[in-house]
Amino acid sequence: MAPCVSCFLLAVLISAGCKAIPSSDPKCTEKEGNRTYNCENLGLREIPDTLPNTTEVLEFSFNFLPTIQNTTFSRLINLIFLDLTRCQINWVHEDTFQSHHQLNTIVLTGNPLIFMAETSLTGPKFLKHLFLTQTGISNLEFIPVHNLENLESLHLGSNHISSINLPENFPTQNLKVLDFQNNAIHYISRKDTNSLEQATNLSLNFNGNDIKGIEPGAFISKIFQSLKFGGSLNLFIIFKGLQNSTLQSLWLGTFEDTDDQYLTSATFEGLCDMSVESINLQKHRFSDLSSSTFRCFTRVQELDLTAAHLNGLPSGIEGMNSLKKLVLNANSFDQLCQINAASFPSLRDLYIKGNMRKLDLGTRCLEKLENLQKLDLSHSDIEASDCCNLQLKNLRHLQYLNLSYNEPLGLEDQAFKECPQLELLDVAFTHLHVKAPHSPFQNLHLLRVLNLSHCLLDTSNQHLLAGLQDLRHLNLQGNSFQDGSISKTNLLQMVGSLEILILSSCNLLSIDQQAFHGLRNVNHLDLSHNSLTGDSMDALSHLKGLYLNMASNNIRIIPPHLLPALSQQSIINLSHNPLDCTCSNIHFITWYKENLHKLEDSEETTCANPPSLRGVKLSDVKLHCGITGVGIFFIVVFVFLLILLLIFSVKFILRWKYQHI
Repeated sequence: MAPCVSCFLLAVLISAGCKAIPSSDPKCTEKEGNRTYNCENLGLREIPDTLPNTTEVLEFSFNFLPTIQNTTFSRLINLIFLDLTRCQINWVHEDTFQSHHQLNTIVLTGNPLIFMAETSLTGPKFLKHLFLTQTGISNLEFIPVHNLENLESLHLGSNHISSINLPENFPTQNLKVLDFQNNAIHYISRKDTNSLEQATNLSLNFNGNDIKGIEPGAFISKIFQSLKFGGSLNLFIIFKGLQNSTLQSLWLGTFEDTDDQYLTSATFEGLCDMSVESINLQKHRFSDLSSSTFRCFTRVQELDLTAAHLNGLPSGIEGMNSLKKLVLNANSFDQLCQINAASFPSLRDLYIKGNMRKLDLGTRCLEKLENLQKLDLSHSDIEASDCCNLQLKNLRHLQYLNLSYNEPLGLEDQAFKECPQLELLDVAFTHLHVKAPHSPFQNLHLLRVLNLSHCLLDTSNQHLLAGLQDLRHLNLQGNSFQDGSISKTNLLQMVGSLEILILSSCNLLSIDQQAFHGLRNVNHLDLSHNSLTGDSMDALSHLKGLYLNMASNNIRIIPPHLLPALSQQSIINLSHNPLDCTCSNIHFITWYKENLHKLEDSEETTCANPPSLRGVKLSDVKLHCGITGVGIFFIVVFVFLLILLLIFSVKFILRWKYQHI
């Protein structure tokens, strides 16, 4: 009976009380303490009193404010950004923002505006961005011009505007972005553009307007950062109207819901008399594509032919020595040689992403591109048994190579010998067959970023990463390790310069205490979505200042001796773990509350045990793990019974001795 009593009393001693502290649930969500608040779609008819006067960013869209005036936001004098999208605003009265000297962005998108007072925007000293998209404006005279001297962007899309002629006194000297997309603009005159003569390096957006005419000289003697005429039905009119103009970027692509446009050599005649650096022609079709089609592209430096229904570029293209960037994404090439790369000898960036057919890399297709620095061949169903020296022949200046999301690639010894200057290599979601026992990357001494996620690698090959002496960022997400464990000797020992290491979703069960000892410079470690326990953190004891992501693992209890290792890290994510919120974990829970400033995603860091606290945020749990009054009572009883037992035992022994003398 005594052992039973002892066990019962011991259970009483370690008993604990658990309680969750209820949290307040304000209507508006605080995104940044005392500064940024989200009050979207709450059915509000006024500014809540709960918002502090220090609020700087207020997202107040999808509420109900039919009229705004100088008392509506008067208390929030520190506002910098105000979003009033779709608040059913009809009237903006005088001096509405007179007290908001720091306000630089006002968003009135989607409000059926009937009236804006002439002085409705006075007050802010540096109002830079004004959004009047989809507000029913049909005439630019509707916009109050007072206090717009510092305006940098004006967004007027999806209205009923037919002329871009700004009011005579409209200040444009600081204007950088003027957005007229999806309006009713059909003709652009010289008078229209003369109202913009004070603006420099302006970006004009006419996407979605059916431009039927541009007066000759409308864009002459002005330098534009960019012009967008996306969705225009007649590009010949656009090029003719832009003759003798100077601009950085010309966007002429079409959209999914627009009929495909067939472009001929005659379409581009006006381009011969223009100075333009970048042209986008995405989703158009070419009729009778030949070398003469590109006769007027000799000064173009960037050309985007995404989804242009191409299965090849013509040979014999001449004079395109200025082209530095060529985008051929989402076309239908069968072989890389079909782009006739020799026509673009100065090319630095080449993108053939998302090819619609299985792309054969061929051999030496790009060898004339001696200056190529960036090559993207991702999502193109590329498959090669021996990669990649013949395919990338003579690309000695290549710095960026993307081969991700392709079919299996067989990597030979020093597979990238032709690209010794590589700094970034991405082969994510491409099954790699490493044929040689040594590293296929061993000559890439300048490589800084390597993405090997979901490559089905043989991670037991300790020499896989040999030679990458300057590697800073390594992504091994989705690759499995033998027996679900990273042993003391592993492939990471070859990359001691690592700063960022991603090992998420690697089916890890444990990590040897010495596994990361060669990684002295790591400052970002992602071990999320594995099955690690709290004991695995012992491998991090020598690391300091880490961003540590341990989310979605199998961490229940973190022993007290590991808390110093956590304390020396900068940011820690422990969300979505089955954490124990009993006294067995009291030391960690106490530490957690004292270090909330280090914890990321604390809203999802919740208890799994005991059942009464399941789903409760760890920061809201309150444990009583001391000895209770009931416990003290039982201790006294236990001690009393123990003394009685001792007395009877002594008497029994003495009587026994006396009887046997």
